[in-house]
Amino acid sequence: MRKVSVTGIGMTKFGKHPDKSIKSLAVEAGREALRDAGKPKIDAIFVGNFMGGSLAGQEILGSMLASSLGLGAIPAAKMEGACASGGIAFRQAYQLIAGGIYDRVLVIGVEKMTHAGTETVTHSINTAMDNDSNEGPAGLTFPGFFGIVANRYFYETGARKEHLAMAAMKNRQYALNNPRAQFQKGTSIDEILKARMICDPLGLFDCSPITDGAAAVVLSAKEQGVQVLASGQASGPPLMQEIPELLTISATVEAARQTYTQAGLGPDDIDVLELHDCFSMTELLAIEDLGFFEKGTGWQAVRQGLTQHGGKIPVNTSGGLLSRGHPIGATGVAQIIQIVSQLRGTAANQVPGARIGMAQNLGGTGAYSVVHLFAGKGV
Repeated sequence: MRKVSVTGIGMTKFGKHPDKSIKSLAVEAGREALRDAGKPKIDAIFVGNFMGGSLAGQEILGSMLASSLGLGAIPAAKMEGACASGGIAFRQAYQLIAGGIYDRVLVIGVEKMTHAGTETVTHSINTAMDNDSNEGPAGLTFPGFFGIVANRYFYETGARKEHLAMAAMKNRQYALNNPRAQFQKGTSIDEILKARMICDPLGLFDCSPITDGAAAVVLSAKEQGVQVLASGQASGPPLMQEIPELLTISATVEAARQTYTQAGLGPDDIDVLELHDCFSMTELLAIEDLGFFEKGTGWQAVRQGLTQHGGKIPVNTSGGLLSRGHPIGATGVAQIIQIVSQLRGTAANQVPGARIGMAQNLGGTGAYSVVHLFAGKGV
């Protein structure tokens, strides 16, 4: 297996882009990544996208972007894995370079969502559930699922809604210093707790927003740049009724196990972490499932400030999905860009001396999980 590095990054601002199409967002991020990498010859392009067909009325994104970016007749493909689409596209590029098939691959994640109504977006997002079951017709949604998980977590651990608010507040504070984050207005614990209820106990600030945006990276078969140390992916039950332990996302546990084994590292070696906080509750589960804190203690870690600068592991220094924004297909790539920036020493909310970073991207209610480990120069 050859060594693989991230040699270029590019990203639009996340938020509302009424005057931009899904294609123009992707082209903007792709061009920036190519410039950052020194405009190399690209051997293939992979696009992470979930709802281009249903919301933007646009498929064949791989071919379109290869043409629009002037990359020639290279192989191109769109990859879908719900909210893990970007992470999966990155993993495929990494594996094909490591295996000697390609030398340089451009990965772009993109989604255009804010032009559609909330009901339309919700309907499209719900296609990431197993709808050949009684759960969808019974009214289960993603906020509903993670609301149930949160109430169970409260019951088993003693955590309260205030601890979810602390996670959301931390991520908003990080977003204030990230010029490409969707939300850059301050808030307070009191405002978070009093916000409109979405699905008890999850309020407005506990749920990731509807977002437009794109993110892109260039991966190269070289040791220069930020090295990809390991990549893990696993699947899990897409139905709530089939999940053996509601407070564990088994796909995340398995994907993390794979990456730690490949890299010969463990949680104590990681300096900075971007994880998939589609809901505030999901962040608490992820820091436990990834092995940073014992099961049932994630809420205590958040309360004690262990998931921010000066704590055990700074988490979601970009602002996370909750405040950086969540353009679904772009999210996994945006997480990687934040980790790469941290290891370059150029990130918003830079962690001093960061050498090893992790990115974890989740799809559905745990149907997919992708985990990547990265190392800065000299590691």
